[in-house]
Amino acid sequence: MKMSIEQLAGMVDHTNLKAFADEDMFKKLCDEARQYNFKMVAINPAQVERCKRLLAGSPVHVGAAVGFPLGQTTLECKLFETQDAIAKGADEIDYVINIGELKNKNYEYIEKEMQGIVSLCREKNVISKVIFENCYLNEDEKLFLAKTALTVRPDFIKTSTGFGTGGATVADVALMKHTVGAAVKVKAAGGIRDLATALQMVEAGAERLGTSAGVEIIEAYMKAHNE
Repeated sequence: MKMSIEQLAGMVDHTNLKAFADEDMFKKLCDEARQYNFKMVAINPAQVERCKRLLAGSPVHVGAAVGFPLGQTTLECKLFETQDAIAKGADEIDYVINIGELKNKNYEYIEKEMQGIVSLCREKNVISKVIFENCYLNEDEKLFLAKTALTVRPDFIKTSTGFGTGGATVADVALMKHTVGAAVKVKAAGGIRDLATALQMVEAGAERLGTSAGVEIIEAYMKAHNE
């Protein structure tokens, strides 16, 4: 796979979604994102203003996680959370679907939720990502979500929160990408902690990588290129 260091770094959503993360941790996150030219910092909404300030003058995006990590807030709450994050400076929104309603086969709700959040993002010129949380889903459910995304057209569909019982798999990335083709991009997230795994996800079709190990991954890639 031929890819420059800059191209790989530009796929990384540098992540800190820990409940106990403090000012120093966010400063480190943003400094690293700026240094390595990562695409985005992935954070909880309460930290959007802080990270926007820390990244002032940088091309790095600030991304807010909505309905995170369980997806079990109402659509009205998710819409307000999305709107509030955007108002505070979020450039991207990663929201978790209502997994329970998918299990209930309440497909109309799932489509309405996706349409509502994606439409709001589109109005504000903000990138939208739909988190499936594949570890809880069967293949038919994954396919339904991917096909719904073909209709609604979020910017990305995403494998996982990183807080479930499992993270991204090559098989899931390949299935999602095969279903949506070029119409929607795929983000792999959850358990991507080394260069080999990151490259496998890219090979399978991922165009973004959500990881807290972005620095280690890029350093390893730089080392491999210099040998």
